[in-house]
Amino acid sequence: MQSGLALASTVLVALLLAGSDAMAGGPEPVELHDGEFTLKATIFRPEGPGPFPAIIGMHDCGGLMDAAGTVAVKYRDWAQLLTKDGFVVLFPESYSSRGLGNQCGTRIRPVRIDHERVADANAARRWLMAQPDVKPEHISLLGWSNGGSSVLWTVRPQHRDEKSDFRSAVALYPGCRRLETTAWSTRVPTLILIGASDDVSSALDCERMVAGAKGRSARIAIVVYPGAFHDFDHPNRPLQLRTGYAFSADGSGRIHTGTNAAARSDSIKRVPQWLAR
Repeated sequence: MQSGLALASTVLVALLLAGSDAMAGGPEPVELHDGEFTLKATIFRPEGPGPFPAIIGMHDCGGLMDAAGTVAVKYRDWAQLLTKDGFVVLFPESYSSRGLGNQCGTRIRPVRIDHERVADANAARRWLMAQPDVKPEHISLLGWSNGGSSVLWTVRPQHRDEKSDFRSAVALYPGCRRLETTAWSTRVPTLILIGASDDVSSALDCERMVAGAKGRSARIAIVVYPGAFHDFDHPNRPLQLRTGYAFSADGSGRIHTGTNAAARSDSIKRVPQWLAR
C-alpha cells in the first residue's frame, strides 16, 4: 500500500510540474521544416496572447539538452528570464536534428558555424515570422560560445538572405579569431559579452575584431568582464577545470568554466535591454 501511495504521489507531482511548465509557456518541442530538412527546436512563450518580440537562442558545442534529455539549466534559466521580460524564445537544435551529440571534443565538426548554423538561424527566423504570437519585425539572435560565433557569422552583410532581417544580436563568449581575419562587420546592432579570463574564447581577439569593424558596421558594442571565465552566466556552476576540449586558448584541451556573479548579474540586465530595442 505504501509503495502504491508513493507511486501515486510521484505521478501527481510530475503532473503538477508538467502543468506548471505548460502554464508558463514552455518548454514545447516543435519541428521547423526547411525544404527537405527538419530542424528540431524548443520554444518558450510568455503568458498572454501577444504578439511578442522573439529571440532565437543558439546553443554551444554541448548542444541544447543535458544528459537526461531536458533543456540544459543555462538555457532554461535564460528562457525563464527572457519570457518574463515578454520575449518568445526559440532554441533550434543544430546537433540532434542531424543525429549528432556533444561536439565539444570534436575538432572537425560536420555542423559548421558559418554554414549549417547560419542556415538554422535563418530557418528559425522564417518559422517565427509565421507565428501569430510573434512580431515578425522584431526577431533577434542570442548565442553562447560556438552558438555565439554562429550569431556573428549570421549577421555579416554577406549572409543576409531576405528583405526582412534580424532586429539585433547578442553573442556571449564567442570565438572571434577566425572572424577577425575575415574583416568581420555586422548589418544589425550587435553586442558581445565575454570574460577577460576566458581560456576558450579570447577577449582580445574579440576586441580587435570589434575595433576593426568600427565605421563599417551597424552599431556594435563589447563588454569584457574582469576575472570572468567561460559560462560566466551559468546560474549555479562553481568554477571548474575541464579537459578534452577540441579548442582551448593554449591548445591543451583544458578550459575553465563557471559562474561569475558580477558578470552574470550584468549580463542578465544588459541582454534583454539590448534585444528590446
